[in-house]
Amino acid sequence: MIQVKDLHKSFGDAHILKGIDATFERGKTSLIIGQSGSGKTVFLKSLLGLHSPEQGIISFDGNISKEMNVDQKRQLRQEIGMVFQGSALFDSLTVEENIMFPVKMFTNQPASEMRDRVHTVLKRVNLPDAHQKFPAELSGGMQKRVAIARAIVMNPKYLFCDEPNSGLDPKTAIVIDNLIQEITSEYQITTVINTHDMNSVMEIGEKIIFLQDGLKAWEGSHKEIFKTDNESVVNFVYSSNLFKKVRQSYLNESNS
Repeated sequence: MIQVKDLHKSFGDAHILKGIDATFERGKTSLIIGQSGSGKTVFLKSLLGLHSPEQGIISFDGNISKEMNVDQKRQLRQEIGMVFQGSALFDSLTVEENIMFPVKMFTNQPASEMRDRVHTVLKRVNLPDAHQKFPAELSGGMQKRVAIARAIVMNPKYLFCDEPNSGLDPKTAIVIDNLIQEITSEYQITTVINTHDMNSVMEIGEKIIFLQDGLKAWEGSHKEIFKTDNESVVNFVYSSNLFKKVRQSYLNESNS
């Protein structure tokens, strides 16, 4: 579980995060949504420790991040998996070498154990025969699955995903969404996803936090977002006619 209390972050005179409280639960997919400039990326980077907030507390299973010593921070880093927006695979390394990268960085495991672990996670993301391929030989969806495999190779407690469906076609995006949700539940990971993809919101948003101008303007599940009367959320999520029709259909069924 990750808990955030009264989080503030500024850059110069720009006050980006304005006292955010949030709880991200183990075994659930939590999504952060909001318009560009709402503070989503700064919030995610603050959770990752890439930004140092001026005020507030971030705790990982009760351990406050700003009170950790160097060894504790290193241990926490080993417990975090990250899926980057563009997959961020090393072009000159094979799939196996890409996935093995964090294992080599943080452990002294024998090469045979590393390869066994790579085989296990590649099988889990449905790429059992991709070991010796290079990223350029893979489709966008396959690259994303390799990125997920790399993110979970260290058996993380916490998984962060930055726009995991960026650049993917809708069908492939659904596959990635389902894979992330399955892995989250199966391994009981605390997963936080920064996204603009409203399909993800509707499908896997077990908890959704809507940021607006650096504030938490709404919080709920993908079921609750259908019936919210929060005008800002409605205008953001249901900006397309398709989602408007889906929401109206849901409300009609609920009232019948």
